[in-house]
Amino acid sequence: MAWIIANAVNIIVCAVLALLVLAVIIRMVRNKKAGRTSCGCDCGSCPMSGHCHGGGNR
Repeated sequence: MAWIIANAVNIIVCAVLALLVLAVIIRMVRNKKAGRTSCGCDCGSCPMSGHCHGGGNR
C-alpha cells in the first residue's frame, strides 16, 4: 500500500495517458469503419490520392 501512495502521481499520469491512447485508437477504428480518412483533408489535393483507398497501383 505504501508503494501505491508513494507513486500515486505516476500511476495517475500513466492511467490518463493510457486512456488518451485508447480514445485515439477507438476513434481511428470508428473512422475506418465509416470510410473516413485519417488525415481529414480532401483527397483531390493529396499527392498520394491515387494510392490510398485501394484505388491505385502498388
